[in-house]
Order: sequence, then C-alpha cells, then structure tokens
Amino acid sequence: MFLSGTTCRTTALLAALAAAFAQAPAQPDEAVIRITVNLVQVDAVVTDSKDQPVTDLKAEDFEIRQDGKVQKITNFSYITTRPATAAATLPARRPSPVKGVPPPPPAVLKPADIRRTVALVVDDLGLSFESIVRIRETLKKFVDQEMQPGDLVAIIRTGAGMGALQQFTADKRMLHAAIDRVKYNGIGRVGISSFAPLGSEPAMGSPAATESRNEIFTVGSLGAIRYVVEGLRELPGRKSVILFSENIQLFDADGMNQLVMDSVRHLTDAANRSSVVIYTIDPRGLQYYGLTAADNTSGMTQQQVTELPGRRSQEVLRSQDGMVMLASETGGLFLHDNNDLNGQVRQIMADSEGYYLIGYHPDASTFDARTGEAKFHKVSVRVKRPGVRVRSRSGFFGASDRERQQVAHTREAEIAHALVSPFSSGDIHVRLTPLFSSSPEVGSFLNTLLYIDTRDLKFTEEPDGREKAVIDLVAITFGDNGQPVDSTDKTYTIRAPKDTYEAALKDGLLYAVSHPVKKSGAYQMRVVVRDATSEEVGSASQFIKVPDVSKGRLTLSSIVLKERPPDGATPGLDHGEGQITEPNPQGSAAVRIFKPGTAIMYGYQVLNAQTGAQQHPSLEVQTRLYRDGKEVYTGKAMTLSMEGQPDPKRLIGGGSMKLGAQITPGDYVLQVIVTDKLASEKYRTATQWMDFEIQ
Repeated sequence: MFLSGTTCRTTALLAALAAAFAQAPAQPDEAVIRITVNLVQVDAVVTDSKDQPVTDLKAEDFEIRQDGKVQKITNFSYITTRPATAAATLPARRPSPVKGVPPPPPAVLKPADIRRTVALVVDDLGLSFESIVRIRETLKKFVDQEMQPGDLVAIIRTGAGMGALQQFTADKRMLHAAIDRVKYNGIGRVGISSFAPLGSEPAMGSPAATESRNEIFTVGSLGAIRYVVEGLRELPGRKSVILFSENIQLFDADGMNQLVMDSVRHLTDAANRSSVVIYTIDPRGLQYYGLTAADNTSGMTQQQVTELPGRRSQEVLRSQDGMVMLASETGGLFLHDNNDLNGQVRQIMADSEGYYLIGYHPDASTFDARTGEAKFHKVSVRVKRPGVRVRSRSGFFGASDRERQQVAHTREAEIAHALVSPFSSGDIHVRLTPLFSSSPEVGSFLNTLLYIDTRDLKFTEEPDGREKAVIDLVAITFGDNGQPVDSTDKTYTIRAPKDTYEAALKDGLLYAVSHPVKKSGAYQMRVVVRDATSEEVGSASQFIKVPDVSKGRLTLSSIVLKERPPDGATPGLDHGEGQITEPNPQGSAAVRIFKPGTAIMYGYQVLNAQTGAQQHPSLEVQTRLYRDGKEVYTGKAMTLSMEGQPDPKRLIGGGSMKLGAQITPGDYVLQVIVTDKLASEKYRTATQWMDFEIQ
C-alpha cells in the first residue's frame, strides 16, 4: 500500500472550530428520544405523598396537553435505569486505600455497560467562596462513595471551557483531577460570601455596571450548560445534569431580563430534546439574614437595620428564580435550604432511577415555519389517580430535530463539529492511543498511534487497477481550559494495488503522529478522520496526563504493549511519523487485541531515578494484571537491570509474557509499578497501565 500526504492550511479549520464551540450542534442518533414532526415524547416522574416512586400506572391514568389541548397518547412505557442485580453489584463499602500501594487502574466501561450518565456542573461564575469549599467536599464523596460501576460522570466548571478534565468518564483519577481544579472564581458574579457586607464598596462600580456584568456571566453559565446538554443528546436514555449555583437571576431593576430568559428557554428546550433532566442545588443551605460582624451599620437608621433580614431574604429568592425554572421546565428538582449537600445529591440519584415515557402525535401546525420563528409550545402532564404528584418537561420550541441539526457540509465544518463533540462519532471507526514519552532532544512529547478501519473508507478504482482513497486527518490536543494546544492537519492519498487492497480491508490502516508537549498537565487528545469522497467522519478521544519531568521526581512513560515478534526485541517508544507497517495490525501497540496463547511484550521509560554509589539507581519493578477491573495476577518484584544503559535518568524497562491457551476472553489491563528505593517516601513509587483485549 502506498500513502502520500500533504499538509493543509489550518486557518479555515480554526475558524470553523471556534464556531462549533459556540454552537456545539449534536449528531443525529435514532436511538435517542426525539421531537419530530411525527412524534413528541415526554418523560415524567410520579411519586406518592411520601416521595416514593409510583411505578404501576397505565396510559389511561395520564392526561397530556399541548398548549391546553388534550393529546391522544400513542406511545407509553415505564423505563427503569436500575439494573435487576443492582443490590448485588453495589459495594457495601469502598475499601480504604493502603498507604504506599498504588491504586488499581480504572475498569474499562463499554457503551452497553452505562447505567447512569451524570454531569455535575459547578457554576463557578455564580458561587461564593464559602459554597465552593462545601461543593468540593461533596464532589469527592460522590466520586469515592456514591459512584457505582456503570456510571459515566463529568465534572464541569461553567467558567473553564470544555477542557481535558471536563469529559465524561468512569475514571476516578480523572474526576479527582477535575475536582482539584474546582476553585473560587474571583471574576464571577458572587463574592466571598453570599451577601456583600453592609458599607462595603461595590466591586464593579455602579449598579448598572454590576447588572450588565451579572447578565453577561449568567448567559455564559447557561451557555456552558447547554454545551453539555447538546453533547448528551448522542447518548441513549435519560441523563441527569446536577447544577450547583446560587445566582441565576431572571429579573433586574427594570423587570425581566429578556436575554437571560431567552437563554433559559433555549437551554430547557435543548434539555428536553436531549432527554436531559436538570436538577438544581443552592449550596448555601439555611441562611442567616440578620446583621453579622462584617456589616458596617454607621449612617443607617434603625428602620433600615430592621428591614435588612427581609431585604436579604428577597435577594436570595430573586437569585433562585432561574434555578427554579430550569428544574421545573425539565422535570427535575430544585433543592435548597438544606445543609446536607451529600444527602441532596443522593436524593437526586434516587429520583433518576425510573420514569414514564409518554408520546403523542402533534398537529402539523406545531412545526409551521411560515413565520420564520419557532414558537414555544407548553406541555403539561396530569395523573388522574388521587394522592400522587407528577413532574415532567414543560414544553419545546416548534422546530423538529431534523430542522435544528443542519451542519454545513464543508470539510472544515464537519471536522470542527467532530472535534468539539463530547463523544466519539462512528461513521469511520477510529482507535486512538496517545503515548507519553521524553527524550533529551525534544523533551516531553506524545506519540499518538491511530488505527483506521479501512472498510469504512470509500475506494475508487484507478485506470492502472489500483484502489484509491483520500482521507483528511486532524489531531488536536486540548488543555484543561478547553483551548487547542497543538494540532496536526493533513490530507493523505492512499493507493493500493489489488493484491494489497484486500489485505488492507482486513487489517486496517495504522498511523503515527508525534506532538511535542511544551507544558505538563492534563490533555485531551482528539483525532478526526474524514473520507474526502464519502464525506463521512470518524473521531476518537483519549485523556492523558503529562507529568512535569523537570521536577526531578520518579516518572514512568506510557506503556507500549504489543504482540512479540520472532526476534523478541523491546518495543520502541517512538514510532516516528506517518504510516506504520505491522505483521499483525490487531496485535500492534495501536490496537492490542490478542488471541489466547499469544506471546506479548511491553516496554516503558523510567525517568528521574535517584542514584547512589557509582551513579547506580536502585529500582524495583512489579507487574499486575486485571480482568474487567479485578486483579487476576501479581508478579514478583524484580530489580530493573542497568546493563547497556548509560543514562540513569532515562532508563528502559520491559518484559514479556505468554498468554495461556485457556485464558478467559475479556478486557484486561497491565499495570507496571516502579519503586525507587533511593527516593524519599513521598516520591518513591510511580505507576502506569495499558489496556488490551483477548478475543
């Protein structure tokens, strides 16, 4: 197979990328609940007087109205997100970590295993310093104690952009890294405490300037939440957004703020179309509205002091208007005046475990576009059985999903859309493996391995009998602030003779691209492959953390894991650039799918080992093997050999193993643990892992 490439200009792509970040349109997916010209579906939660779910209702027990007109129910079902074996699968207690023992790698979560999808949104543009502290502790407890197998979770900051640490994952280390970034935002619309002390100077000047600034940041918060909601559309079932905020104000001194109200309306419409329920929590808890030590009452009359609690009470109620509306319009709950944040989160998770799905056929006039503006249609659900309560979505804009999802069919727009989507797209199946490494010449870099399923590409036969395909390949690393850091944008032309074309369809295409990394930190690598002929797109993304090698602490590179060739050489950490040729692509470091009985090998770098006498380090290496998240093998601790390695600060380690002929198929993770006996206890251990599959 012959592959030639050309570098493309990136100006147009970056412009399209910026537009896609602003709009974040979602991919169509027929598995997701839709509002179409033929069907409107609404989900509803019904509880009794003790707030317990009611699950035995029938279609005739409900009445649904659109704009006051009764609709005929044509689709009806009760959906539960609790698995039948939930009681058996929930751990009684999370085991405490053992000091000095590295934690096991996270279990691989397949799409079919997803039970709950939860976005924990911290509105750091609308939270006080006091609230941020409490929220961080609640997030840690949720991840450590409440998060269960099958949970897909994201921790989002409204003031941070959609960065590497704001993606949906089951990896608790990634979530804890995101929690560590949850901090008080000094430029937000709330101060150190919920109430500005009496007698303090306004931070932003005049009241008009303050209102304008609050309006901008409120719309910014709502826009960030909408980005998450639009992305969640691509996942099936009912999803939950838990929003922590203490200031989403719909009214200012002149009355209703139309800009904020429009943003709330469009957010709730997006949530209803994406089957997302928004739960809102005011983390302030029970408030004291009277005088405090921080208040300066000089110059105030006794009447003004007396009226202070009432004024502050009204201020809190106004700040909650938007949170009340978001929850009520999407079928969620607004929780407030409660100091138990952990209990409120548990209440929300219990509330999302079951719901009724009710559908009806709307009138054709619902989606009439003659006026050029989509009208908001009010939807109400009533249960005829006495003594029960129902919560459901309030309505939608009269534009079908098909109309709302028009994406410009240009190269730049299609690639940009795939790059900013929170999830991978599958028209072209792409597999991505970013590997961290370091060299004296380049410093830290990511060697990105890519596998493309050639069967998804459209080939055309040329006059000389060769098969030809043209692909665009774009790879971008995003930092934890959501901004692009490094990018590669190329177009490749593939020409394959007939004898290698058939093999290419079976084996796929392997590709490598190297990205220098100027700064340490958390990154999200995203790769998009576009077939220039069919215009179909595939994407993949991976989270990777690049350590700070300059600090001199023990560090491991990523693990290169592959099928062992006959000569048994140590796998290289740098694959170079361009197309990779492997005897068995399935057993390559990019794919890592092995058969029982296969001999496999692995390699890694050990950086910054401490040295003792004669500049010799003292390193101990141990391997562990996990299947479906459970430890199945622990190797003996071995001394890392220094033979033939002149640089003690950059050592190569590795090993090999032969898989048993009767080994159980499944998802496996190889973990390597290196202990530096000469380092201080705090920095003595480093670990890395790499996943693979046995079929």
